[in-house]
Amino acid sequence: MLPFPRSAFEQARARMGDFVYHTPLLTSRLLSERTGFDVRLKAEMFQRGGSYKIRGPMNKFAQLTEEQKRRGVICSSAGNHAQGVALAAARHGIKAIVCMAENATPSKIAATRAYGAEVILHGTIWDEANDKAKQLVAERGYTYIHPFDDEQLIVGQGTVGLEIYQDWAEVELAIVPIGGGGLISGMTAALKACNPKVKVIGVESSGAPGMTRSVREGRLVTLDRIDCVIDGLRVKRVGEKTYEIVRQHVDDLVTLPDAQIFEAVVWIMTHLKVVPEGAAAAPVAALLQGLIKAPAGTRVACVLSGGNADLDQLKGLKWN
Repeated sequence: MLPFPRSAFEQARARMGDFVYHTPLLTSRLLSERTGFDVRLKAEMFQRGGSYKIRGPMNKFAQLTEEQKRRGVICSSAGNHAQGVALAAARHGIKAIVCMAENATPSKIAATRAYGAEVILHGTIWDEANDKAKQLVAERGYTYIHPFDDEQLIVGQGTVGLEIYQDWAEVELAIVPIGGGGLISGMTAALKACNPKVKVIGVESSGAPGMTRSVREGRLVTLDRIDCVIDGLRVKRVGEKTYEIVRQHVDDLVTLPDAQIFEAVVWIMTHLKVVPEGAAAAPVAALLQGLIKAPAGTRVACVLSGGNADLDQLKGLKWN
């Protein structure tokens, strides 16, 4: 049984109103010809804040109590969740504090502050920034906004899938990047609530395969180390809720190295004329590398999850 009905996603989308954009579903003749599929791309880089991450907070904040709004909210983030929380909090008139890793993308730090949030830098990975956020919850009584393992957040992120179905009811397969699992959990539930026959494939960095290992081993795994520089994919432990949804409802998981994902970033910029961040390019990378096994002509939606790219990461990389 799916965790949420279609009505949950429709209600979440209504809470967001016009503040959250219904982003376009782009076509790519070149990508379709190269892969043999009918490919379309959900362009969340055109979303407010530059990624899908505003959707979940907008859904959650609309359901906070007045006391929770008065106390303020706090989160930890690699960058996009930070901006989503900051934007949504400003929209709802709520104080927002964001804990970010010290090596977070400078442009994402600056953008989060520009949206009105207080930024606290701590640690070198999300998990360490998250520990700091939880410490401040205990000390100051903020409402903690998890970046992916929260049902209201998952439902909000799932509106990406609802929009894909609304624009292209014929979709047969969706390819979604995985960090902590919030996006793929919500999208899978939304798409399968609209049409149970839609298949979903998740893509991780092979240097941070937390969801893949967890599903394979049948338990929630904490990675000993991460060999991944793409901030949207750098998570040592996926969520308990997201793991269960993925384990039960996602059809397949694939992994590939950061270098191939960065090659896809350049390919998308060159051929599609849009700028994705690393995590957003992972679904296209999986297509280009031949990792998606489906019949020729399958109608495939790739989620370009955001466009807050750190172009400095591309410098010095050698392409084959």
